[in-house]
Amino acid sequence: MNRTIWLLLIVVAGAITGVLYYTSQKTPSWVVPPAAKGPASKPPPPEPEIRYPVEEKTPEKPLPELARSDPTLKEALVELWNEKSVAQFFHLNEFVRRVVATVDNLPRQKVALRLMPVKQAPGQFRAAGKSDALTVSPDNAARYAPYVKLAESVDSAKVADLYFRLYPLFQQAYEDLGYPKAYFNDRLIEVIDHLLAAPEMPANVKLVQPKVFYQYSDPDLEKRSAGQKIMMRIGNDNANRVKAKLRDIRGHLTRKAANRKQENGSTSRQ
Repeated sequence: MNRTIWLLLIVVAGAITGVLYYTSQKTPSWVVPPAAKGPASKPPPPEPEIRYPVEEKTPEKPLPELARSDPTLKEALVELWNEKSVAQFFHLNEFVRRVVATVDNLPRQKVALRLMPVKQAPGQFRAAGKSDALTVSPDNAARYAPYVKLAESVDSAKVADLYFRLYPLFQQAYEDLGYPKAYFNDRLIEVIDHLLAAPEMPANVKLVQPKVFYQYSDPDLEKRSAGQKIMMRIGNDNANRVKAKLRDIRGHLTRKAANRKQENGSTSRQ
């Protein structure tokens, strides 16, 4: 009898030990954990407001996938210019991604040439003078003249219309770039304004050449972004003509936002 009681106690103790070990390794789904103590979790941040919504254009035919959009973009660019000019000035492979990456990087210090949608101007940057008195050569601006003519020749309204029609592709490329909650058109307008703020270059601006590349001796000029340096490098006359075209395109890109603000203002006064 005593032996039986001892065996029973051993079995019960073993069962209790097994249950305790198991529950310490894995909490059953039916066990509700106690509420965690500490500060309440913060609500997610609100979605950023869209400042410049694009005009919604219903495409005549469905847009292609972004990865297969190059033929569509080539066809659209030929509509704006012609096939010869498109082949001469543009990189057509992954065109939408090139545009988005370049636009996003223009306000930064560097822009990767391999990602630019426009081909590099032929020749090299031209300087004048000796090593201790280097300046930008007056002939340097001529390298960019064909690009300026190309920009001036296009109809700004047609550019905006094409952009609106293909906007979902640009937005997707921007989200893929690492901005899932941002709006590409807002970034585009921001970058255009940044380029318009590029300073006009003084006459005989001084350069230095510490290594391979030239730099501006004026620290304020040298610290400018890659995009503003492009505007500075092409010469004041070319830059003013490009800025005029950018202002015109900007007006078309922001017209919907301006109309919406006007409508909201009229509604609030009623």
